[in-house]
Amino acid sequence: MSDDGKRRWRGPAAGSSKAGSGRRLSERKVIAYRAKSESSKKWIERQLSDPYVQKARNEGYRARAAYKLLEIDERMRLLRRGLRVVDLGCAPGGWLQVCQARDVSELVGIDLLPVEPVATAHIIEGDINNPDDVAAMMSGLSGPPDLVLSDMAANTTGHRRTDSLRTAALADMAYEFARQHLVQGGSFCSKVFLGGATLQLMTQLKRDFSDVRHLKPPSSRRGSPELFVVAKGFRGRSL
Repeated sequence: MSDDGKRRWRGPAAGSSKAGSGRRLSERKVIAYRAKSESSKKWIERQLSDPYVQKARNEGYRARAAYKLLEIDERMRLLRRGLRVVDLGCAPGGWLQVCQARDVSELVGIDLLPVEPVATAHIIEGDINNPDDVAAMMSGLSGPPDLVLSDMAANTTGHRRTDSLRTAALADMAYEFARQHLVQGGSFCSKVFLGGATLQLMTQLKRDFSDVRHLKPPSSRRGSPELFVVAKGFRGRSL
């Protein structure tokens, strides 16, 4: 599941008057004050002041994470009409919405959490480690995927090294899925942390893809260890 989808706040509609701005500021303070823990309070305060959160609400995206994929696509041209796309860890559905807006041909997603329907997307509540769940998801495609996306991240502990290792394990999991399922010439995009993909994963990606890069989208929060690895030109499954 995407970081941005773990906790979502539905606040008051934006206003334009100074009085309205003052009222919203006061409401933000009250909401943050009611948080059960200091970490929750800081998270709420950050969400309420985040321009991408407000932009997502105004433009109808379910999470600010949608802008990360939009910015990655602007650089790497991953999405286009006619593609078959898999979204791993798709909750709450922001990346599915972006893919839909790009008119991909077939779109499937999976997450441990329930995801509200996205038009044209075949979504499974399940685990990519469960062959039956994977088969149920892949039944929504007419052939091998052209693109595998993963914005999966483990729940953070606050300890960067631990969080990096846990997210690296999910990136490895996503890569293995891509290696097993991608069409030749296909692409892969996954979240990684800290210095990027591990040396082992980078070695595997460079072996299996013709073009491998790290990107940090502008919408990734300043100070966040989040990065994305993008690999294009899948050479085909290696032994």
